[in-house]
Amino acid sequence: MMRHIVEKLVGNLEDKRRWRDHKARVKALPPNYRTAAEAIERYLLRVGAFSDGRVMVDMLEDLDALFEQAVADATPVRTIVGEDPADFAETFLASYSGKNWIDKEREMLSEAIDQAQSDNEGGTGHDAAGSAEDES
Repeated sequence: MMRHIVEKLVGNLEDKRRWRDHKARVKALPPNYRTAAEAIERYLLRVGAFSDGRVMVDMLEDLDALFEQAVADATPVRTIVGEDPADFAETFLASYSGKNWIDKEREMLSEAIDQAQSDNEGGTGHDAAGSAEDES
């Protein structure tokens, strides 16, 4: 019960531990791999904007494993990401099915428009074009 209360206040403790572990793994990479991994992470977090922290951390842990394996195999950074790093990052991101914040915003927008339409159909004094009905 106490753990549940603490997690409500500060967030999922396991996700926070995994995040710290991820950051340590990136820091342990050789400088050129670390620079590339940090740049891809920055891009993924801005473009992906996950609303589920677990999916985000899963993705970053997989990115860590990819770069660690590349280091072990002496695979050049450009071989990992190809000629278009943004395309690599977006393809990598597409493999993760978590909801992004924009998905939540789209749902909220649709719900608001549905509510506005039902209010309109209920006779709130405005026609479909949004102009006030004749009040005289």
